Amino acid sequence: MPVKNRFAELHDDITGWRRDIHQNPEILFETHRTSALVAEKLREFGCDEVVEGIGRTGVVGVIKGTTIGSGKVIGLRADMDALPIHEQTGLDYASKTDGAMHACGHDGHTAMLLGAAKYLSETRNFDGTAVVIFQPAEEGGGGGKEMCDDGMMERWGIQEVYGMHNWPGMPVGSFAIRSGAFFAATDTFDIALEGLGGHAAKPSETIDTTVMASHLILALQTIASRNADPIDQIVVSVTSFETSSKAYNVIPQGVHLKGTVRTMSIKMRILAEERIMAICKGTAATFGGSAEVTYQHGYPVMVNHPEQTEFAADVARSVSGSCAEAALVMGGEDFAYLLEERPGAYILVGNGDTAMVHHPKYNFDDSAIPAGCSWWSEIIEQRMPSAR
Repeated sequence: MPVKNRFAELHDDITGWRRDIHQNPEILFETHRTSALVAEKLREFGCDEVVEGIGRTGVVGVIKGTTIGSGKVIGLRADMDALPIHEQTGLDYASKTDGAMHACGHDGHTAMLLGAAKYLSETRNFDGTAVVIFQPAEEGGGGGKEMCDDGMMERWGIQEVYGMHNWPGMPVGSFAIRSGAFFAATDTFDIALEGLGGHAAKPSETIDTTVMASHLILALQTIASRNADPIDQIVVSVTSFETSSKAYNVIPQGVHLKGTVRTMSIKMRILAEERIMAICKGTAATFGGSAEVTYQHGYPVMVNHPEQTEFAADVARSVSGSCAEAALVMGGEDFAYLLEERPGAYILVGNGDTAMVHHPKYNFDDSAIPAGCSWWSEIIEQRMPSAR
């Protein structure tokens, strides 16, 4: 089954929705305009139920098949939020909000799921119930967890859940997926180092926090090189180094470091936290100073379920003719929370030769829309074939 003809017919409409959302990006849970647009469209399509305010600003639409005797209920999820990035694409539909842009393609995800919802509402050629989920705050806010905590899975009896993300560097409309751990856990740390400040010409009278911090940054890299099993994936990155003084001739009293840890297993996640704590305390003590560490757990590892992954790949092959084995991704994805609640799978759809996501010149390729919409709708029609 190739790309559905109906999505070729709807392509201009879906592209228009996508570009309208792109021009009006909203960050984290502040997706008020986008959520209202989604809810309006779902009602216009004739969804059986449309509920707003799930997970603060999330929207859920319910579409019943021609029959529901199978009792199956499947969720399809798209994210709606943008990033705090100033757009540099120069497009005629570029962001109209300074400091915010759809630099990850969530505008495309939302538009494609709206397109699939329109088609499913028109045809209803399935035996069961489709639940379309439009989620805020994927970019660091944990909107998926908030929607689950609001009882979304139980309220609509969702049994399986499927997600999709566009991926630059893959041919437009192609697909890739992997079973098991796919996207990394995303933890963060803040390290406050305290020493003894003083004149830069008299370092012997100080406890130099810049030297302390420099040694610490290098020592933290030994977690990956000397503590972790070489076959396990882990990234420890210090991303911010800020001293308490900006003067040329002052050794600062304190240094504040920030960073992130990416892991692919619970075992490695625990190890990383333990070693960061120990290395910080030990390194600071070696130089006569002290370290206070605040370690925050972010998104968990996103783990695709084997049966649902194989099904999702089969659907992708039916749409595009093939489905590649995806590489591990050390970025995070809060679809992980939905996959902790219910079995399901997350797939990548090609976005072509574009800037990578989270780049100020990134743009979603609208020619991927028919393939994405077809995959969404085929998940429903193949998993819950019509009883007629």
